[in-house]
Amino acid sequence: MNTSVSAILLYSIVGAVVLVYLPFLVVGWGRFQVGYDVKAPRAMFDKLPAYAQRATWAHQNSFEALIIYSAAALMAYGTGVSSMLAEGAAIAFLLARLFYSVFYILNIPLGRSLAFGIGSLSSFTLFALSLIEINNFGL
Repeated sequence: MNTSVSAILLYSIVGAVVLVYLPFLVVGWGRFQVGYDVKAPRAMFDKLPAYAQRATWAHQNSFEALIIYSAAALMAYGTGVSSMLAEGAAIAFLLARLFYSVFYILNIPLGRSLAFGIGSLSSFTLFALSLIEINNFGL
């Protein structure tokens, strides 16, 4: 399959949105275990098992990462970045954010930190490539 970098950037935004909600499936399981309270869904946070609390934090952090990544990917798309580095950054972001949530839920801080760093570096790579592209430096 020969997919353009532009398509990969756009698909990666959709993938990043999906990754925001994967940890929430774990939160849902934790809520099911303690008995979901429809009247006060947020009040039950302290009753959740530790893994479900960490899944909540991974879910919340994923929203923050999505905002930055979406801006970076759209900027790269809009400026016509078409390098293999951009493609790699998009794929690396998705993998890093998947592992970020897994490591967070499993309470593996070093793995979580590395995944966070790789995801952030991927976003900033797309920003840099976009700025290079608009300044006609070409890569």
